[in-house]
Amino acid sequence: MKISSWNVNSIRARIDNVKDYLESTSPDVVLLQEIKAEEKNFPYEELNKIGYHSYISGQKSYNGVAILSKKKLDKINRLLPGDNIKQARIISTEIKIKSKVIEFINIYVPNGNPVDTDKYEYKIKWIDLFIKEINKKLNKDINIVIGGDFNIIPDDIDAYDSKRYLNDALFRLEIRKKYRTLINMGLVDAYRHIKKNKQEYTFWDYMAGSWQKNYGLRIDHFLVSNNILENIKNININKKPRSKNKPSDHTPVELEIS
Repeated sequence: MKISSWNVNSIRARIDNVKDYLESTSPDVVLLQEIKAEEKNFPYEELNKIGYHSYISGQKSYNGVAILSKKKLDKINRLLPGDNIKQARIISTEIKIKSKVIEFINIYVPNGNPVDTDKYEYKIKWIDLFIKEINKKLNKDINIVIGGDFNIIPDDIDAYDSKRYLNDALFRLEIRKKYRTLINMGLVDAYRHIKKNKQEYTFWDYMAGSWQKNYGLRIDHFLVSNNILENIKNININKKPRSKNKPSDHTPVELEIS
């Protein structure tokens, strides 16, 4: 089973690229972030024509997450308990793979810049609420796969020049410690589990020829619970969509589960 995670930076602006990706790679489930669309503007019919059911948590012009699936999904959750601002940043479902029921959680973590502002404080609060919720699930021994745009650079190797980001909301030590908290609770960074010391990126800014110079960041991740680690077969960063005309500044991450 192939699960993809992709920040598309507006589903309507990238619909041709999204359809091309779906038709050429045929993932079973796709976790989309930053769809920037409400339900009434989401391209349900276009995606359904190529074999995908869509489930979204959207808002006008900003944020928004969605799950695309070849099979219909029954249980959909769109809430992060305690988040009173209620931006559209999380959506989850349950899928049975052979004998295991796995909860797939799609997240779009707040960017948090500029630091020392309300935006940064919201990022801290959102992550803390998310950690609390995930800890409850792990204590119940629930099988978990978390995918999405974390807006976190985990380590130096995950940035083309980490020194440039020391006081950025993506790489501040305080933020990296929260990512490490998730790991210490019993989650595994699937990319690092398989790729070890490989340096690849999932995001390249539109500015200053970042894509052409490979000035990238790895901020899109899959974290999996230890109880399904044996089911993880491979993970791949698919760079092709980033080279397309009118691309998202992110590219898909593809996780294979048996």
